[in-house]
Amino acid sequence: MAVEVRSRYLSERERLHIADRLREKVSIRSIAAELGRGPSTVSREVRRDRTDGTRKQWHCRPFAAQARADGRRPRPKPRKISQNPELRDAVQAGLDERWSPEQICQALRRQFPHRPEMHVVHEMVYQALYVQGRGRLRREVAGALRSGRARRRPHRQANCRQPRFTDPMVMISERPVEADDRAVPGHGEGDLIIGKDSGSAIGTLVERGTRYVMLLHLPTDHIAASVRDVLTKTAQRLPQHLKQSLTWDQGAEMAAHRSFTLATDILVYCCDPASPWQRGSNKNTNGLLRQYFPKGTDLPVHTREHLDAVAAQLNGRPRKTLDWETPAERLHKLLAA
Repeated sequence: MAVEVRSRYLSERERLHIADRLREKVSIRSIAAELGRGPSTVSREVRRDRTDGTRKQWHCRPFAAQARADGRRPRPKPRKISQNPELRDAVQAGLDERWSPEQICQALRRQFPHRPEMHVVHEMVYQALYVQGRGRLRREVAGALRSGRARRRPHRQANCRQPRFTDPMVMISERPVEADDRAVPGHGEGDLIIGKDSGSAIGTLVERGTRYVMLLHLPTDHIAASVRDVLTKTAQRLPQHLKQSLTWDQGAEMAAHRSFTLATDILVYCCDPASPWQRGSNKNTNGLLRQYFPKGTDLPVHTREHLDAVAAQLNGRPRKTLDWETPAERLHKLLAA
């Protein structure tokens, strides 16, 4: 007995079933359940093929619907820009003016509001340049687009990115459970506050359990070697039971994370790309620090003594998340215990 291969598209048999059941006043959801399809699939088919233009009565014509579906299916389809010389000239005129494809499309909609044949989306313009390239659009792409790219650059997914560091990263998914629930002290989060024109920075460290803040003085630069050296000096001043782990993002300043781990026995865990919530305590602290170090200012003017004073002020501030204790008080209790 042959097994029927299920298609992603509705078959003629299914369209006949929909028409018959609609005449019997059966609901859309019941029909979808009988066919094993989603209700939206059946509803979309009925709405597409009704003939009277009202919602009071359905007039499904399954054979005509099947013919229209067969006519829509063949690939490749003719391009709208290649079939319409007026549209092609309008797009070319916009490219000659150094407009982006999106600007061209929006200008066409404003210039021809009641002519749908003159409306395109910017993806259609990109495809005409990179894929089709016929007629007057067949000229150097590098000269037609403001980006100057002769080839399209794909957007890679996060799991397809090239490794950023020479030494393999240990991802946050491998961080111990006690660091996640803040039950054990000594697990920290780190980041940089960037100054004017990205030319200066201040390092920030926050202990996850107590929210205790330490600031790193980076007076000259924030390259990987400088950040590693300052982090190592800061970590060596901590008690041994407060040196458990450090969570950082995948910024270039942590390229020397392995040598930092070898010098301090503190394992560095890297966050996932574009996931700032994985360092929530640190991001919240950086927001508080912007009151002292506004964006767009030169950070090297702040001395080591000033950074210590700012950290002491934050560590002496009562925190709601600590039942209105201060980070300094909570850390003192841990050290005393």
